[in-house]
Amino acid sequence: MDEVFDFSSLVALCRETHTTMQQRAARSVNIELVVRNWLFGWYIVEYQQNGADRAEYGEAVLKKLSRELTTGLGRGFSVDSLELMRRFFTVYQGFVADERISETLSRISLLPNSEAVSRKSDIRQTLSAESAGGILELLANQFQLSWSHYVSLLTIERPEERRFYEIEAAANGWSVRELERQIGSSLFERLALSRNKEEIRTLSKEGLVLEKAADLIKDPLVLEFLELEQRASYSEDELEEAIIDKLEQFLLELGKGFLFEARQKRFTFDNDHFYVDLVFYNRLLRCYVLLDLKRDKLTHKDLGQMQMYVNHFDRHVKTEDEQPTIGIVLCHRKNDALVELTLPKDANIFASKYQLYLPSKEELKKQMQLITEELERDTKR
Repeated sequence: MDEVFDFSSLVALCRETHTTMQQRAARSVNIELVVRNWLFGWYIVEYQQNGADRAEYGEAVLKKLSRELTTGLGRGFSVDSLELMRRFFTVYQGFVADERISETLSRISLLPNSEAVSRKSDIRQTLSAESAGGILELLANQFQLSWSHYVSLLTIERPEERRFYEIEAAANGWSVRELERQIGSSLFERLALSRNKEEIRTLSKEGLVLEKAADLIKDPLVLEFLELEQRASYSEDELEEAIIDKLEQFLLELGKGFLFEARQKRFTFDNDHFYVDLVFYNRLLRCYVLLDLKRDKLTHKDLGQMQMYVNHFDRHVKTEDEQPTIGIVLCHRKNDALVELTLPKDANIFASKYQLYLPSKEELKKQMQLITEELERDTKR
């Protein structure tokens, strides 16, 4: 029989891969589902580009394939699902550049001129063996998240932004809900806008790397999960109470490595009592992080007060092997010029705005577009 890759081969490949993945338990059901969907996407793209009997294109192929797979395998193969698989492969086809993956894929190539196969049955047999072994193992090492996570990631157009969220979701064990919340709160843009060009490149390649105090800062800090009603202002006590009630979500918004230690931490100096609103410890930076809440505009007195808190912790609380204490004043409004004028350059004290609603994605996108264009110009030089 002549070597062909036609529609019946496409259906057979999908069915065989589905059956093979069902029968194995290599790492987890989720990872196998991700690998299966990537392979389905590969089959579809290859067929649409090189199928010997591809009289139909685009959605027509997907409709026909959906009917065949649903009849033979059951639910989960709607046209929309198959289109997601196709897009998943096109976004993540860079894995084919890996020599081990490309070599294994070449042995189960779907192209009509493949030397690896001579009959449709050989295609199915080779695919079954390779998928169960090499392909599954190699691709499983590339994917760290569930299929639902990747569906959310596919909504992001910019590759560097998508890669950042993928890294952070895997590193921090984000649920799909938390991933979507971080995307919706524009975490990437909020971090990128407070960093220089090299640090933005690092964000997209490695995620958020904590090496210095400034790496902790997000501006603004988004607290929409507190579910506070929209009104003119809240007292500092009300804001603090809301944070304590939603402490788990607040820790996620702060970032990686944070542990809660105390609320209204008291210390005494010269017979006067002072209270730090919230005390955290960051296990990655190995230092205390003090948070003071200000309901209105930041003043130089607020910064001076935080400097005193930081000095106290550095001198009387932290141990010799711990890093210097970090102070963050969380305020509703701030003046960057005031912060710069009040604090020395090497101060471990920062001011960050908070807002009780999700930021305008469009406004952040405009700002990020300018940064992206500048990065692209630098790359071309």
